[in-house]
Amino acid sequence: MATFEHVLYEKQRGGVLISLNRPETLNALSEDLQRDLNAALREAEADSEVRAVVLTGAGRAFSAGANMRGDGGPVEWPYGLPEGESVADLLDRWRGIATNGHRNRRIKWEFSKPIISAVNGWCMGAGSWLALSCHMTYAAESAVFAQPEVRMISNTDVIWPVLAGYKDALRYSLTGDHIDAGEALRIGLVNEVVPDNRLIDECFELVERIALVSPETVKINLAVATSGLEMMGFDQASVMNAELNASVHGSQREDFRRNLNEAMERGGLREFIQTRDGPFRPEPFGPYSKE
Repeated sequence: MATFEHVLYEKQRGGVLISLNRPETLNALSEDLQRDLNAALREAEADSEVRAVVLTGAGRAFSAGANMRGDGGPVEWPYGLPEGESVADLLDRWRGIATNGHRNRRIKWEFSKPIISAVNGWCMGAGSWLALSCHMTYAAESAVFAQPEVRMISNTDVIWPVLAGYKDALRYSLTGDHIDAGEALRIGLVNEVVPDNRLIDECFELVERIALVSPETVKINLAVATSGLEMMGFDQASVMNAELNASVHGSQREDFRRNLNEAMERGGLREFIQTRDGPFRPEPFGPYSKE
């Protein structure tokens, strides 16, 4: 069995627990982590003893989303372009990032065994897209979902309206507001909400039930569900999502973004997030609803 630097791989109870393992960054989705995750999934798919995968995050988060450490570098205003980068460079770079994200989603979408995401704690932005792109999603009571990056001129993702519906998805995709596990269940983002100390056990109880069905039947029935959504247009919507991602990142405005860059330069990521999210508090759900 292979070992990985950025994920933990633990076979148990007829399946495997794969844990995103960058707890010092709240499991931010670096390229190295994505590479290790894809390799771990390939190993699980090739192992006949593994009937399903449970995907979770080490520490106090499922994932805080995409890496942001490099997001506050030198920028030329009024157009918000990184120093030395043209508009064409910026669009091409973000198109490449988004297309790679679409490819990573397809690896999970086409996986021949069920992938169950076990969401513990923070599940932000691209981390939420990862969790929601799994075949099933269970949430701990402490789970928090959001796409706060829309507040800093960044993109939402089509997986939210696919699961939550057009109106509920727009409510949170246009504001970046945080929601708790109960609201995520109400709008259809998750299958079930369970106590924190029962999250992994609940997921593996489902793995054990899946293992009572023949593996070929499970594989084909997964294809029935995912192929049906693809025929309804999900895959093409995801491709267009990747293209539009580049456009939104190219739509930088000095009056909405420069203050965030300056906050990053003054006080690092903590001040950046406070400057970004402070005007939205209190929020209707989640950890900032009582401020």
